[in-house]
Formats: sequence, C-alpha cells, structure tokens
Amino acid sequence: MRQAILSLEESKIREVANAGMGRSDVLAFWFGESDEVTPDFIRQAAIESLQKGETFYSHNLGLPELREAVASYMGALHGAIGAERIAITSGGVNALMLAVQLLVDAGDEVVAVTPVWPNLTAQPAIMGARLRCVPLQPQADGAWGLDMDALLAAVTPGTKLLVLNAPNNPTGWTLSRAEQQTILDHCRRTGTWILADEVYERLYYAPSANGCAPSFLDLADPEDRLVVVHSFSKSFLMTGWRLGWLVMPASATQHMGKLIEFNTSCASVFVQRAGITALQRTDEITPRVVAHLKACRDTLVPLLQAVPGVQVAPAPGGMYAFFQLAGHTDSLLTAKRLVAEAGLGLAPGNAFAPQAQGWLRWCFASKDLHRLEEGVERLKKWAII
Repeated sequence: MRQAILSLEESKIREVANAGMGRSDVLAFWFGESDEVTPDFIRQAAIESLQKGETFYSHNLGLPELREAVASYMGALHGAIGAERIAITSGGVNALMLAVQLLVDAGDEVVAVTPVWPNLTAQPAIMGARLRCVPLQPQADGAWGLDMDALLAAVTPGTKLLVLNAPNNPTGWTLSRAEQQTILDHCRRTGTWILADEVYERLYYAPSANGCAPSFLDLADPEDRLVVVHSFSKSFLMTGWRLGWLVMPASATQHMGKLIEFNTSCASVFVQRAGITALQRTDEITPRVVAHLKACRDTLVPLLQAVPGVQVAPAPGGMYAFFQLAGHTDSLLTAKRLVAEAGLGLAPGNAFAPQAQGWLRWCFASKDLHRLEEGVERLKKWAII
C-alpha cells in the first residue's frame, strides 16, 4: 500500500461524530450541513427523471443543458463565462480531487492557507506533493486574518499550486477583492496555479453588489491558471446529492473530461436534472437560505460571546462559528467531552490545522433557532462545572 495513504489521518470530525451518533439526546452541530431538507421541487425533478427512465450515463463533463445553466448562473454573478469552461462533478469534494489530479505531480510543491477543511490538504498529499501551509492568524477579537507577506513569500516559481478556501471553513475568513488581485498578480508572475474553493460564496453576510463574496472569477482572464470549485450542497440544501462543478480555462476542459471518465464516468443524470431545476429556481432557494443562516449566526454568536471564557467573532461568510474556550486547549478531547458530558456535538479545531488547536467549530445551519440557544445553555453549564 502507498505510504501516502497509510499516512493519511482519519477525520477528527468523524471521530467526534461517531462517539455521538445514535444518541437522541445529543444536539449535533459537527458536520457542515443544514438540517433542512432539500426543497420539494428539486426532489420532484429527480423523481420525474427516474420515472422517465433516465438511468444511463451522461457526457463525462455533464449534461449540456446543466453546463449551460451553470454558465448562465455564474455569468450573472461574475460576468460572461462560457459553458466550455464548465465541468460537472459528483460533489464539491470530487471537484477538488479532480483539480488536484489535473495539476499536481508527485514531488510538486503545493501551498495551502490553513486552517481549512482537511480534504484540501489531504488531496495534494495523496498525489505525493510537498505541502507547505501558510496559517491564518487569530486576531484579538476572535476573527482570523491573512499575513499577505507570508503568503507571497511562500509562493515562488517553484510552487505548482496554491490552494485557497474563502469564505473559509472553519474560520469564516474571507478574502477581499484587493487581496485576491494581489494574489492573482503574484501567481501570474510565478506561474502558479490557483485552486479556489468558493463553495460558500453565496453564504456571505456583508453588503455586496452581486450578493456573494469576492471571487477570483471577477478578476481573472479566461485562460489564467485558475480553477474554481463550486457545489450545490450549501446554497441549494443539496449536501447528500453529491453534485458540484468546476470553472477552468477552456483549454483544460477536455483533459478534465478524461479524468472524470477514469474517476466516476459522470454524475448521475437524475441528480443533474435536480441541479438544473435548482439553478432555474435559485431565487426561491438561496436568498431565503442566506437570510436564515444570517439569523442563525446573529442568534448564536452573541450568546457565545456572553459565555465566560469564550472568544468568538461573527464570520462574514460561511456557516460556522469558530471559537476558543479558555482553559480547554485540547480540541479533540474537549469535543469528545462535550458529546459525552453535555450532549453537544461540535467539531474540533485541530481537525483543520495544528494551529487551530484549542478552537471548536459550531455549524450554525439549524432550521430551529432554539436548538442553537439550547446548545449554548449546555455549553455554559458544562463550562461552569
């Protein structure tokens, strides 16, 4: 067996969740998904597709009508994007893995900004890359920020790929447009590819002209060395459907099609039909989801801030509160104790990077705001004991 696989760490998030799954008394906020089901009209689109007998393969790159729908959707947010730049994937994580397979050889240097969802650093390791991490820095108020000088120093002509996730899971940190321009200009000089995980771009709570976070697509030329990853999971309440997409230079799309053939062949047609409906009826889904998630954030964060010893700041994007609890420096141990002793399921910060040790991630995507209030009460009582 390959050493790179033997060396992979199992998910610490799953380790905590496994300790609490099946317990009806646990309030679970460990995974990055809403507890609200996919809208009925999306589910019905999939049912209708199955009833029509659409149980066969599609084009490797996805149904042409879905690629066109994605291009139209992205174009409305970021300017004209042709369908020839779009590849449909079996989820956002599949899109990320495909992008790394497309770009990274064994021994290549990859730079990643952390803390970040562990898949983004594991995937280059699986390919045998040399991974170098540039950590975000926690601020006095509990927010996180990027040391731009440190990032630019880390990305050199020897760097094959820069991996960025913004809005960020778990911290909520978001790149500004000026920061994106600086990074893009630097990577053009070094010849470095950028892999931008922008799956949370619509879950953005600051004022913006297009209703989403700043994107590299707002600045980049079509043939820049940029691959952007998206997913139907978050903004469309479709986590279990496993449907995502990639935006890339048109010159790379055919090669991506070959990779998809050797990975999954294609996304399921009935799932793609559901995706088309989701995009056609975006205005009935995403604005409501974002408004509700903002209400969740604005309910949870002040309650957490009132707990003695908690350090947390409201995230400008994403669906997470990332916080420290004074006196509890081992994230995994703390998360396991919270499950066992308080019936509260959170994700340990050190699942996302060693420098996030002592932090905890709370996914606030809760249909019922009272669950968030009850969760804080459990945390407060446990922390006082």
